[in-house]
Amino acid sequence: MASTNDKDLLPEFESIKDDKEEILWTGKPKFIPFIFTGVLGGIITIGFAIAWLLTARNFGSNGDNNSLSFFWLFGLIPLVAGLFTFLKKLFSFSNMAYSYTDKRIMMRSGFIGTDFKTIDYDKISDMEITVSVVEKMYNVGTIRFFSGRTQTDEGNTTKLYDSWSAIENP
Repeated sequence: MASTNDKDLLPEFESIKDDKEEILWTGKPKFIPFIFTGVLGGIITIGFAIAWLLTARNFGSNGDNNSLSFFWLFGLIPLVAGLFTFLKKLFSFSNMAYSYTDKRIMMRSGFIGTDFKTIDYDKISDMEITVSVVEKMYNVGTIRFFSGRTQTDEGNTTKLYDSWSAIENP
């Protein structure tokens, strides 16, 4: 990770740091890879919804079956879900900022409001750095932190990672 420190972002974290804590680095994700990383599923969903709507419209325009006239409405569900995924990333970008101090990592995020999350270094048991195809084009990557949080669903346990997305020179 680059040793640069974005001085403009320091006030973003001053309110949550401890008195004797020193902020060593702050940064923001790069816009394009941040928006498009993790949104591929949303784009596929939007594509499916558009195909559904066009197909259902063609069936409804034949006039053969009145029961199919509202069939196109089911295509709105994946369309709204896909658009929400994309718009959430787009509108949360201005609130995204990352920082690490001599004691912990900090994340600032938020779609509607501003949320902060901190993880002390002694709680982090695993770190991963991944670089997707889109991230590689912009020389950025994603750093994932595991602090012991898990989710169990029908007997399957999944690790829950916190991540810094689209960080330059991870």
